[in-house]
Amino acid sequence: MQSLIRETKNVAEWVSLASIKTREQPRHYFDPDKLEQLVQSIAQHGILEPLLVRPVNTNQYELVAGERRYRAALKLGLPEVPVVIRQLNDEEAIQLALIENLQREDLNPIEETEGILQLLAFKLKLPVQGIPSLLYQMKNMLEKEADLRAVEGRNNVIPSSRAEQEREIQAVFQDLGLMNWLSFTCNRLPLLNLPDEILTAIRSGQIAYTKALAIARIKDQAQRQTLLNQAIAENLSLNQIRACIKAIRSKPELQPPEVLVMTLHRRLLKAKLWEDPQRWTQAQTLLSQLEALLDQTQTNQTQTNQAEPDSPP
Repeated sequence: MQSLIRETKNVAEWVSLASIKTREQPRHYFDPDKLEQLVQSIAQHGILEPLLVRPVNTNQYELVAGERRYRAALKLGLPEVPVVIRQLNDEEAIQLALIENLQREDLNPIEETEGILQLLAFKLKLPVQGIPSLLYQMKNMLEKEADLRAVEGRNNVIPSSRAEQEREIQAVFQDLGLMNWLSFTCNRLPLLNLPDEILTAIRSGQIAYTKALAIARIKDQAQRQTLLNQAIAENLSLNQIRACIKAIRSKPELQPPEVLVMTLHRRLLKAKLWEDPQRWTQAQTLLSQLEALLDQTQTNQTQTNQAEPDSPP
């Protein structure tokens, strides 16, 4: 992979911006403020580093790396842009696109995860959808091996029919130098199953994924959205978010009024307060207050009904 990066450092040439088409890139979200800063910089100094493209037809190119510069050039209406043209296959193109983004401006964790999965899919010649299950299988096998060593004191490794795939996966993570495959499996793959509002906040860079993971543990959607909004607006720390979650979970769940009344009725019958004279005296006082409230409610309802005009025939 490193040799592939070195080979792209060729002399730039100028091509028509209209001759370049884009492809799906690892990055989907572009901070509008940072993009505008780049537009102003290019307007003043020009494009200082060429875009990387690959030829697809005669005088037609596909963008491999440099989409922020490409978008800025579109905003400025530049007729031509400097490019480095390289003959690249799909695998090489996605590798360079991912690496270029990682090196220049960090992808958000969601896009980084999706990009790594896409890279693994190219390497293993498998559908992207099948990569997470393969990684989880590797994780489960590793845990089984650790259990066997702990129980039986064995140091041998269980033979795996996927040994070649595992070596490919480990090589990809080693080349990227970001994290190992196990850390990726445990900490990054779960991000893809987060609620939509959490995913959107991470994609747009509004909240760190570690904070988002904590907020996602709240099952109630309204409570989760409220805490997410608060965490973003007040830039809450992870410890502050955990304290908020603890407070939310300590609050008793509110029951519907009819359920509360029926529950209280059952508890009163079960307690048999009338068998204890002192407690029954206290209960009678409270029951008298409740009875008075019911009488007043009934009186108000009767007066309301009498005040209402008769319905027309």
